Amino acid sequence: MQDLQARIEASTQPGAVLDEEAIRAVMEALDTGVLRVATPDGQGGWDVHAWVRSAILLYFRIQGMVYSAPEGGLVSYDKIPLKTRLVEQGVRVVPPGAVRYGAFLEAGCVVMPGYVNLGAWVGAGTMVDTWATVGSCAQIGRGVHLSGGVGIGGVLEPPSARPVIVEDGAFIGSRCILVEGVRVGAEAVLGAGVVLTASTPIVDVRGEVEVVHKGYVPPRAVVVPGSRVRRFPAGEYALPAALIIGERSESTDKKTSLNAALRDFGVSA
Repeated sequence: MQDLQARIEASTQPGAVLDEEAIRAVMEALDTGVLRVATPDGQGGWDVHAWVRSAILLYFRIQGMVYSAPEGGLVSYDKIPLKTRLVEQGVRVVPPGAVRYGAFLEAGCVVMPGYVNLGAWVGAGTMVDTWATVGSCAQIGRGVHLSGGVGIGGVLEPPSARPVIVEDGAFIGSRCILVEGVRVGAEAVLGAGVVLTASTPIVDVRGEVEVVHKGYVPPRAVVVPGSRVRRFPAGEYALPAALIIGERSESTDKKTSLNAALRDFGVSA
């Protein structure tokens, strides 16, 4: 991969001739799961591989528009085709759900009528529920449930920007929105309607003194929508915030298991 990285980085230099072979090799590696935009660093953090995202941006420059009208499938006219290795990779996609080429989903993933964009990585057993979207380069862990209407933001530029990361076992409630490189820790639970950006205060209110996080939800935290009052020249106004009100319990774990049948290819859903 070091040679491939060097070739991509050379292609990003001003006036450089684009190395189409290297660009397409990166996209193929993303589609098959050999490469990821971001990976765990082994110390509780994540490494973002800017050169991989640069290759995705370069791919748009070398790809022409293509019309596709498969029999019984979605008609499209775009530079990026739909993913075709669903059977080979053991992924279930319910029409009119769509997964774009360059995204990788591990075996056992289910995509209801939702959407997974290129550069995204989705772990085994994860459910992308109806009208949920996984934006470009987002990293979604194993055994995650993205409930109906969840919006996971995508990040392509700048290449070094941090993607949205949802770690293993998290439960993201209906109509939640996560953008701007937000990271949700393992097995955390976000109640319906939580909106998180890099600047949204995530306030732990379980103790006598509040603890404020930004851009990060601790593992197993239970989070609900909230607000904080802020004074302006015109008066006091409530601004959006999120509140950590507890820690995931065994009973919460049981609630998420109710969706296990939807992840089983042998059960109609």
